[in-house]
Amino acid sequence: MDSLRGKYALVTGGTRGIGRAIAERLLHDGAAVAICGRSQVSVDQAVAEMRSFGRIFGTVADISRFDDVRALFAATDTEFGRLDILVNNAGQGLFKKLGDMTPEEWHLNIDLNLNGAFYCAHEALARFVPSGGGFIVNISSLAARNPFSGGAAYNASKFGLNGFTEALMLDHRHDNVRVCSIMPGSVDTGFSGTPGKPRAADTSWMIAPEDVAETVSMVLRMPARTMVSRVEIRPSRPAK
Repeated sequence: MDSLRGKYALVTGGTRGIGRAIAERLLHDGAAVAICGRSQVSVDQAVAEMRSFGRIFGTVADISRFDDVRALFAATDTEFGRLDILVNNAGQGLFKKLGDMTPEEWHLNIDLNLNGAFYCAHEALARFVPSGGGFIVNISSLAARNPFSGGAAYNASKFGLNGFTEALMLDHRHDNVRVCSIMPGSVDTGFSGTPGKPRAADTSWMIAPEDVAETVSMVLRMPARTMVSRVEIRPSRPAK
């Protein structure tokens, strides 16, 4: 497998949860990593806690805003001078039955989970194509295949993200841009749980964020001749 030493990566939503685990893993793999979050406090704390692992840079950005995304990539250019890897991880879920959902709540899911991935991929491609290639990993969900009540907006954003990822791969594979969708099931983060129900006290059966990070690392380190285009991840023994 190829090494990530000398590579430059950007992980959106890298201050906590899955994104934080991915950032830490890429640092341990030898990459320099840029992260973003929505608050200066969370970004500064995450950067301070990860600084001993390798070269880390962070800035505030709301991925659902194109101007913020352009500023994020410009700041990463200034800090690193190049970019090799984009991990579109930032996401959120607001769960309501469709009849109870406002247009504003619908957009909270779509604008971050889907539009934000487009904004970031658009900016990454502007760097990858002229430089000879790169890698985009989109963190999707098994909810991209399995609708559930209360999940209309979240399901739509993740179904859309999968279709977007596959089309992106077909558009730019001959530009030496590899693209992968990673689809975890229940991950043990603050985001997990069944909508409308208390979070279970025992989460030991859930996927650990570090397991998703391990999968991202594996995909990125595959030989250049091979592209893993989709990975589904499930708990081995889900709660009964």
